[in-house]
Amino acid sequence: MKLTPGSRWKCALSEAEFVLVRAPSMEGELACGGLAVLAAAAERPAGGAKPEGESLLGKRYTDVDTGLEVLCSKAGKGILSFDGRALTIKEAKRLPSSD
Repeated sequence: MKLTPGSRWKCALSEAEFVLVRAPSMEGELACGGLAVLAAAAERPAGGAKPEGESLLGKRYTDVDTGLEVLCSKAGKGILSFDGRALTIKEAKRLPSSD
């Protein structure tokens, strides 16, 4: 799977969808709920158990080791991971005080 900025992906087991913001520095597999994500145009397979955890709408998920950054464009079940490492929610930058 070629992860390029702007590419759209979806979870194979739930309705979650994602947009790749920053590509990783190395090759690897982006997964949601333990299964590789599908291209946005691909058909989801029928059946399958719903994954644990949840991807939250509008949150950016990152992998600090590779620089990967993914935006959740549609919420759904499943935790994002890259090469088996769970992605973390990117915290907002603190703005300087206006005092």
